[in-house]
Amino acid sequence: MTGTAPRPPRRRSVLLRATTVAAVVPLCAAGWLGWRALDGSAPAGATAAPSPGAVRSATQDPATGDPSAPGAPPTGGTPTGDPSAPPTPPGPSATTSAGPAATAPATGADLTGRTVVLDPGHNPGNFSHPTEISRQVDIGNARKECDTTGTETDSGYTEADYTLDVSRRARALLAARGAKVVLVQDGDRPWGPCIDERARAGADAHADVAVSVHGDGAPASGSGFHVIMPARVVAGKADNSAIVEPSHRLGLLLRDRFHAATGEPYADYIADQGLTTRSDLGGLNLSTVPKVFIECGNMRNSADARRMTDPQWRQQAAQGIADALTAFLTTQ
Repeated sequence: MTGTAPRPPRRRSVLLRATTVAAVVPLCAAGWLGWRALDGSAPAGATAAPSPGAVRSATQDPATGDPSAPGAPPTGGTPTGDPSAPPTPPGPSATTSAGPAATAPATGADLTGRTVVLDPGHNPGNFSHPTEISRQVDIGNARKECDTTGTETDSGYTEADYTLDVSRRARALLAARGAKVVLVQDGDRPWGPCIDERARAGADAHADVAVSVHGDGAPASGSGFHVIMPARVVAGKADNSAIVEPSHRLGLLLRDRFHAATGEPYADYIADQGLTTRSDLGGLNLSTVPKVFIECGNMRNSADARRMTDPQWRQQAAQGIADALTAFLTTQ
């Protein structure tokens, strides 16, 4: 989760993989706050109690190399790093129609010469590096934790595993269309990166666009997905003025394409018609390329959790993300 809203950290226990020794790790941050914050914060109150993290299977998904998705080949097409902060008023209206760009064909396009950054939220190793990820970093209008552990389903399927799997699947689809795709982290580092480094990844890659992939950790009664767009922030080291408008267009496309590919409804516990605008996320405040976050579903909700743990549904989620990015890069 992005900290889809200002919220205190929650902590969870995790069983370390492989080895015969099991260690109980301090529970990590993934709380949930603020029902009606204007920037798209979520309902006040504590999250459902986390379940113990399951030992991850050594069997890998052949399509992605992800040990969290054993054995299921892809079918069909195919924050939060930022902890909590005070809400701000929304930017462009969430109910604005996406217009022709939202319905323009996305598949079959040639993305040769275009560069896309995919930012899989959190990191499977964050839970074992509490000191590193709790370090404060500057996001322009505030200081925030470097990163968080993210949330998980009741069965222990973690947000970090989910985001890596979906990002890898989306990378394969976009690469097949000719794009150069850069993952901010690919399970290849022990923790992080911090949210300010994630924000810089777009500029470092000379990318045309970026998307941060997350799963939410809201109260179990809420379900659905939403897209978070950047509010204009000009403060300290942050000035995202140039990306607000194109990011809003990207947000509309991502909402529509993700909904079409997955059938996932708009969130019923936050946002307006699947869209919200925030100024407290370092990944958006500090980005210099068009960027949005997507909370693909509420991992604490049983129905959403069933979908998000299904490799076929994750392939559809990746399809929706890839189609939205393709439409963004090939339409005005």
